[in-house]
Amino acid sequence: MNETAPLSVEAVVFDVGGTLIDPYPSVGDIYADVASNLGHDNLDVERLNVQFAKAWSNKGDFQYSESHWEHLVIQTFDGLVSETDCRAMFPKIYQRFEDPEVWKIHEDVMPTLDDLAGRGFRLGIVSNWDTRLRPLLESLRLEGFFELISVSCDIGFTKPSPVIFEHTISKLGLPPDRILHVGDHHNEDVQGAQAAGLNAFQVDRSGTGGNGKLRQLTDLISLVNEAWL
Repeated sequence: MNETAPLSVEAVVFDVGGTLIDPYPSVGDIYADVASNLGHDNLDVERLNVQFAKAWSNKGDFQYSESHWEHLVIQTFDGLVSETDCRAMFPKIYQRFEDPEVWKIHEDVMPTLDDLAGRGFRLGIVSNWDTRLRPLLESLRLEGFFELISVSCDIGFTKPSPVIFEHTISKLGLPPDRILHVGDHHNEDVQGAQAAGLNAFQVDRSGTGGNGKLRQLTDLISLVNEAWL
């Protein structure tokens, strides 16, 4: 797909984590704060971030269940907090990420959603997440933008499985090529969406754009046209 040529679609669906929102100020900061409240003081935030990133990149068949999240937490605290204490802390950590205060909405999100909604595009969510997502989107005042929210915990399949995208296609009632998916992960979002027949862009805010990547989400404004005009 040549991203310099405007794309005619009727619906735009978004990934959530890394695309619309991210933990704030970081996963390591949040984990360390919860741990401190439970008596584990002065933990190395940067080490927590590094170990979380490593655990996340090696997560394999992650099903977004509480048991899978608990295992990830244990890996993140490896060498800093015992496994027994990690298991004791886990409910508090899990609950903390329900709080909208530990999430930031990227600055390019609201202008993009406002523009697309104002031009009549149908908007949706396709996300690998758990039951905490819908309440979180509501708390962040994002839910109202989306007529469809497809979450892996409800569908029973995670991206890049075509099933979650096929569910979205069915609910929207549109041909796949009239739908654009935008996310931050090449395999899960771009390859997964394209395998189901959708158009796809990857947002990479640390990059320079080009080759199917958006430098910022607002780049979408000039790259999508209303297919019904």
